[in-house]
Amino acid sequence: MQPLPTEIVMLGLSVLLLLSQLFLQSISSTVEMGAGYKAGPRDEARVLQGVFAGRADRAFRNLLETFPIFAALALALVVTGRNGGMGALGAEVWLVARVLFVPLYYIQIPFARTLVWAVSIFALVAMLVRLFQ
Repeated sequence: MQPLPTEIVMLGLSVLLLLSQLFLQSISSTVEMGAGYKAGPRDEARVLQGVFAGRADRAFRNLLETFPIFAALALALVVTGRNGGMGALGAEVWLVARVLFVPLYYIQIPFARTLVWAVSIFALVAMLVRLFQ
């Protein structure tokens, strides 16, 4: 059996991160808003008031902003045979940065969180550069 390309492994691990953050966001908002509201049609909009639930929601939404870009680049690199090198390193850095982003957001380290977010964006740029090499 041939080993999977690094970009595909990072994509699989990033799905685990996505599901973990979805779980944290869902559980924390359910605790705050109640299971009845969350299981219902939610016709009446409610805003999260709790600190943890709000941060969980914002951190998850932040991940959703770049996850499609990461997934598209990881798949494009593998499909075009341009995987490895700077693309693989970019995929690894993106995932590590996104994992670090979560606790930094929850414990409120603003500039560290912003720096880690910027690193994740540069990692996506590295993957894009590799795609066009």
